[in-house]
Amino acid sequence: MHGLQPLLAFSETAKHGGFAAAARELGTAPSTLAKAVARLEASLGLRLFHRTTRQVSLSADGERLFHRCQRVLAELDELQSEAAGARAAPAGTLRIDMPLTYGRMVMMPLLARLLAQHPGLQLDARFSDAYVDLVKDGIDVAIRAGTLPDSTLVARCFSSQELLLIAAPQYLKRHGTPHTLQELAAHRAILFRMPSNGRDRPQQFSVKGRTLSLQPEHGLRLNDGEAMVQAALHGLGLAQVPDYMAAAELASGRLVEVLPRNRPPAMPIHAVIPANRMVPARVRVLLDALDQATVPARTLPGPVAVGTAGRSGRGSRANKRIASPGSARRR
Repeated sequence: MHGLQPLLAFSETAKHGGFAAAARELGTAPSTLAKAVARLEASLGLRLFHRTTRQVSLSADGERLFHRCQRVLAELDELQSEAAGARAAPAGTLRIDMPLTYGRMVMMPLLARLLAQHPGLQLDARFSDAYVDLVKDGIDVAIRAGTLPDSTLVARCFSSQELLLIAAPQYLKRHGTPHTLQELAAHRAILFRMPSNGRDRPQQFSVKGRTLSLQPEHGLRLNDGEAMVQAALHGLGLAQVPDYMAAAELASGRLVEVLPRNRPPAMPIHAVIPANRMVPARVRVLLDALDQATVPARTLPGPVAVGTAGRSGRGSRANKRIASPGSARRR
């Protein structure tokens, strides 16, 4: 185990961006970590960090070693857990990254039940619409919505969400109800500004079996889905949001769906985990809970689409390779 200490010191320093923060996490002195990293650099003949008086950053060689270290340390942790009998009673810290609103409204009730069933589990939950690097940030599972391209991570589809165009009855009374996509040009749009690039998310619709993207030129721009629902409630325009965000308001009649015949196909929701490593027991119990749970916030009637808009249901549970960290749209 002594031979792993320099790797652990290096990994935690890279993860926290400095010796002081890493030392606090490990309960040791910053000088101890600095000496361990220096010994590792000397033994490898590589410079792993660029150092300044305030922080350290990974070199190109350090980046490569860091990703490999994360896999090795994670597998070692799993082997130790199995030896201690943790497979029968999952334990340890489950680190999960979730979109803000989906995490609060949909995932937290499920996680609360999971923690009640497995008292040995600890939770480190991050709520953010920004993209994360699962390996660098030490994340066990990330929840992502949308179609994911092929790559080295592993994704499991466990649910789906509908995108609904919604408005307040008082707004439609003042401005009229659009019955075609062409009529949307005369209405104010409440747009979602994507945190990844600052651009407006296009509105999506189904037309004769094909998905059409529209980019309104004028409207109210917000970077939070719940704020979009509130803006719609106050009669500020038409908003397109995932179904669970507006479930209560739609059920009460405070909001109504507009152009339901042009509702786009459902978007898959995935649990994403790093590839090429053993899956810890704490992660397996979460994946199993997601598979078994009824995650959608409400049951929607199927859209009477123009044509045959394919709807992806809860989908296959098969794992698949997806894009590198941060490739999926989040909301």
